[in-house]
Amino acid sequence: MFEIVKAIILGIVEGLTEFAPVSSTGHMIIVDDMWLKTQDFLGSSSANTFKIVIQLGSILAVVVVMWKRLLSIVGLYHIEGQTKNHRFNLLHVLIGIIPAGVLGLLLENYIDEHLFSIETVIVGLFIGAIFMIIADKFAWKKPRVTSLDDLTYLQALQVGAIQCLSLWPGFSRSGSTISGGVLLGLDHRTAADFTFIMAVPIMAGASGLSLLKHYKEINPDDMMFYIAGFVSAFIFALLSIKFFLKLISRIKLVPFAIYRIVLAIVLAIIVFG
Repeated sequence: MFEIVKAIILGIVEGLTEFAPVSSTGHMIIVDDMWLKTQDFLGSSSANTFKIVIQLGSILAVVVVMWKRLLSIVGLYHIEGQTKNHRFNLLHVLIGIIPAGVLGLLLENYIDEHLFSIETVIVGLFIGAIFMIIADKFAWKKPRVTSLDDLTYLQALQVGAIQCLSLWPGFSRSGSTISGGVLLGLDHRTAADFTFIMAVPIMAGASGLSLLKHYKEINPDDMMFYIAGFVSAFIFALLSIKFFLKLISRIKLVPFAIYRIVLAIVLAIIVFG
């Protein structure tokens, strides 16, 4: 029974942190690798597979929250106010995900072998926080892009290029893309919307490929553990996305950056103290 509680806790952590600019990787290290230690009863490979499964719960939450926009991208839904010649479409998304997608594939083995450590996460948390503070400080007083339908293809590519920073564990994908979008003239809400939409193909693709590689490691006896984690990740991601989209326009990025710096300091004390 306690194992199911662990699965629910990890699902909650995943759901709450995956889309906020605070690094879900850093939080997973604290909660799982340092505390719950699911690898002790699942095995290290199965524990990693579990983390992939609960990420899929978070992705499903994005689909539920943003289903209208996602359907409009593929021409199955019309959002009021859109025009045929001036609207956010599938090409924006493809352009946005190409840089990190290509670089991620090229560096996948290197990142897995050399960058997944507590030390690199601490660095990523701290530098990512500084980047977020800079973004807020130098944000446009009057953003040029206040809706996804105003986003240009060049801006989509530029945000996608900045997203490559998130390949460093702890930097945070949403932290890098929202900050980059703000520096490029997007308001905070539009940058967050674009970040979440890009997350669907990126996370679904990466998680799907990883799951195909490791699905044989899932023990049928542990199925309830996986289901509990998936469901809790979905529920809490659903709540956190809705809350975050309302919050980001009001408080901006600095409060999240301060939290990241505190988290980095706590991790450093735990590891090096």
